[in-house]
Amino acid sequence: MKYGLIGEHLPHSFSKEIHAKIENYPYELHEIKKEDLDEFMRKKEFTAINVTIPYKKDVIPYLFEIEENAERIGAVNTIVNRNGKLYGYNTDFFGMRALIQKLGLDFYRRKVVILGTGGTSNTAIAVSEALGAKEIITVGRTAKKDVITYSELYRCHTDADFIINTTPCGMFPYPDGNEKIAGTPISLESFSGLKGVVDAVYNPLRTNLVMNARERNIPAEGGLYMLTAQAVAASEKFLNASFDRTLNDRIFHEIYKSKENIVLSGMPGSGKSTVGKILASILNRTFIDTDEEIVRLAGKEITDIFAEIGNEGFRRLESEIIHYISSEYQGAVIATGGGAILRDDNVRALKRNGKIYFLNRPLEQIVPTADRPLALDYAALKARFEERYERYLSTCDKAIKTLESPEKTANLIKEDFFNENHGD
Repeated sequence: MKYGLIGEHLPHSFSKEIHAKIENYPYELHEIKKEDLDEFMRKKEFTAINVTIPYKKDVIPYLFEIEENAERIGAVNTIVNRNGKLYGYNTDFFGMRALIQKLGLDFYRRKVVILGTGGTSNTAIAVSEALGAKEIITVGRTAKKDVITYSELYRCHTDADFIINTTPCGMFPYPDGNEKIAGTPISLESFSGLKGVVDAVYNPLRTNLVMNARERNIPAEGGLYMLTAQAVAASEKFLNASFDRTLNDRIFHEIYKSKENIVLSGMPGSGKSTVGKILASILNRTFIDTDEEIVRLAGKEITDIFAEIGNEGFRRLESEIIHYISSEYQGAVIATGGGAILRDDNVRALKRNGKIYFLNRPLEQIVPTADRPLALDYAALKARFEERYERYLSTCDKAIKTLESPEKTANLIKEDFFNENHGD
């Protein structure tokens, strides 16, 4: 291996895609079992590598020299082999600092709370110190030296100015958590003076924590910008080169857009499937129709599902499908059922990795369809339209008038999707 990333589990890493956009060099994802790490490091059969969980500390004893930042943090994520001698760096420092600066957050003489106690937490501490934070509070599940519990956080430190999450809470494949880990590390309700939230998690694009902050008009961002910035900094070490910051901005935008789903909402018969298929074809993306997925998995038509389990039963099934698709697929075009946006949890799931476009088709241009039990005739269709219209508007990121042809509508969405800053 000449260049690459080593770690224990790497199936969902973005690193290979990012490095391919930096320079034209071979970059591999190389999974290593713990018992094989010693042999790999002693052989030194690489030019330069990145290191991720759980080996950022384990590689340190094999290094000939370690830079000051990496030594202070106690973790290495970049190693360069120079004539058989290994030099260690921590470019996560530059990545996190770039993410904080991207959000325009000023840590000088401010109070920063860091959630988590792992290697990324140490990076957050070092960056916060470098940016002049007045007070840095580290929070963990158990109290120890320089670490407080979450209970103490709520009791004593709700006056925090900034929060940095370095825990895996909200991370794929459990964005809403499971029996071992929560879907969000903390509740923001008590932190009335927050000026910014930084989340090191980059998959999904927007964690529950980031969305909760933005709903309160608090600047917040996930970890993808940090990931791309550290990769650019690592590549500089690999190649002994220097890159302009605009390179990171360009790569971030391209990766972000390649991972973000385009979600279509709207009334039955508004053209979601037609427009979605055209858009997916134009962009060479996977197309998914949530209603079609429900039919496929249930093995029966929607009218039969309604007849057997009713509206509430159908909505539960629909939610299961939406949560799965929203988590498992990135860079897809997703057409949702007409009532999908009626549930808040569906909307949040769709927005974690997607931007929602409401196909705003006038009622008089929508034709009732027999395969939609709640819109069988014009009277039922009109009732659904009046019930849902404001909900469509309030849950979408952008409303698109569909007076033009499906092709023009698809191109309008494409233009809007790619011309914005980075999809938020």
